Amino acid sequence: MPVKEKFAIADVRIPLKRRKTLDSAKVEDIAYDMLENGQTTPIRLRTDKGGGYILVEGYHRLEALRAIGESEVEGYLVHAQLH
Repeated sequence: MPVKEKFAIADVRIPLKRRKTLDSAKVEDIAYDMLENGQTTPIRLRTDKGGGYILVEGYHRLEALRAIGESEVEGYLVHAQLH
């Protein structure tokens, strides 16, 4: 079972294909919720070969944290799945 860890938001890279799916209204809603309740659901990341991490799941949560000025995100480090 993965262990929840804290990661620097600056170390997380978002894949280009994923960036096209951002819904700013959803980010705003999540940001307001996080201001009241904190981050309740961790994101999922995998290790990047060049250092840092690549986002697997949780783009809107990550951007909401960035919008409210947070520098860290709670997440799970997972292994990349082969297709």
